[in-house]
Amino acid sequence: MKKSLFLFWLFLVPFFSTAQMNNIKSTLEIFNIETSKRTVFYTEDDHFEAPNWSPDNKYLLINQAGKLYRVDSKTKQKTMLNSGFANQINNDHGISFDGKWLAISHHAKAAPTKGEAPKEGSRIYVMPIDGGIPRAVTPKVPSYWHSWSPDGKTLVYCAERNGEYDVYSISVDGGEEKRLTTNPGLDDGPEYSPDGKLIYYNSMASGQMEIWQMNADGSAQKQLTNDSYSNWFAHPSPDGKYLVFISYLEDQGSAHPPMKNVALRLLNLQAGTIKTLCSFTGGQGTINVPSWSPDGKRFAFVSYAYIK
Repeated sequence: MKKSLFLFWLFLVPFFSTAQMNNIKSTLEIFNIETSKRTVFYTEDDHFEAPNWSPDNKYLLINQAGKLYRVDSKTKQKTMLNSGFANQINNDHGISFDGKWLAISHHAKAAPTKGEAPKEGSRIYVMPIDGGIPRAVTPKVPSYWHSWSPDGKTLVYCAERNGEYDVYSISVDGGEEKRLTTNPGLDDGPEYSPDGKLIYYNSMASGQMEIWQMNADGSAQKQLTNDSYSNWFAHPSPDGKYLVFISYLEDQGSAHPPMKNVALRLLNLQAGTIKTLCSFTGGQGTINVPSWSPDGKRFAFVSYAYIK
């Protein structure tokens, strides 16, 4: 199968059938980097993904079966967020730094260009944090959101254009997108540093999936990891000192499948050292999006198990 077709399948076709998803136990966990302890926050005999930690510390946001849900920090009660017509939301979603807006990636038809028929795929929208009707940002599909800029003016995302998956940026008001990477193979998971000067991302540019950084304009691209693992989705801590990311313990090439042996690791950006925090069954859906607590002492992730 050609790489472009494989990547199209990887992003757009669900990893689990309905029967398989009903056979999955999802556990939302919290890892404390000061104590190195992980605790269970919420669990369900069903499939959910990708926690965001709210800036006011009141809830964690997850996606499940095409919708978004808040899990209350105190009561652990789960409530659906009104997302209007958007009922095919995937695990690429996140909250703006000021806590007022939510970016989502919803499978929909894109506006036709030059007389072409509308194309279907993941498109990026923004909506009020408390719910409402989403407003489309990216005219083209597929586009998968990954980060807000700290000033709330720009979104960065992974998108496929002409058979290549690269990192792009766009104004939150829409308009023309800017291509930031041009490497052959997959570039994915872009996320701004807290000061907005850098973007961290994962890339196949070296021939294996590793964590990279670049300036916010796409210049000065630099590889940060170099090991035998497949490294994905680097998330900078609020103080900018660390990156937490997921590593597949066996090389997965360009794929990030579910239900694999994975580890969460912590990169000290000043020292350049990497520490393994915990290992479990996970992968796709575990930590696709920003999930640090506001105080930077903890982060959220999802582990998975088959129900026997």
